[in-house]
Amino acid sequence: MIYAYTAIADEMIPRAVEPAYQHALDTYASETNKVVSVWREFETADLAYRPHARSSSVGKIMEHQLLSERRFFGEFLGVPEPAAAEVLPGERTPQRFAERMVELARPRLTFLAARGAAWWLEEARFFDARRERIWIFWRRVLHTAHHRSQLTVYLRLLGKKVVATYGPTADVTWEGADPTLSVESAGR
Repeated sequence: MIYAYTAIADEMIPRAVEPAYQHALDTYASETNKVVSVWREFETADLAYRPHARSSSVGKIMEHQLLSERRFFGEFLGVPEPAAAEVLPGERTPQRFAERMVELARPRLTFLAARGAAWWLEEARFFDARRERIWIFWRRVLHTAHHRSQLTVYLRLLGKKVVATYGPTADVTWEGADPTLSVESAGR
């Protein structure tokens, strides 16, 4: 994949002590990069935008993303996290939200890299249930992808460029990109 911007480069991702869990760190860094790339396409004036009265605004989704990641990692996975009151950036701009996302993600990667299989497979509280930490982690990744997708739609509705996240978009492509847009390409 070719991305215009990468907040956490591959060489910045720590190596997991348990190689079988390296994919979790790589995926979390990649998802963080995707979120940050989407957020950077917004302008401060867009933070109040919402496509429907019952929809969350761009700014509220960014706030929720930062706060809910803090809760998932801190409360459910036991990762050392800053106090909730310290999570949101002082200046509410898309750039500062994106920078804060990366600032919070880097120490999480370091902490997760030091965990062995027993830690990942141990059950922990998740709201009113108990789940393996690896399950909680993947639930977090899915939650993040959901909100990133919301904001990708908002970008399109605002007439802004939609950045590449899993491959080319109508706005961003490159030579060698091979999206699956036909029965023929799906059959390869």
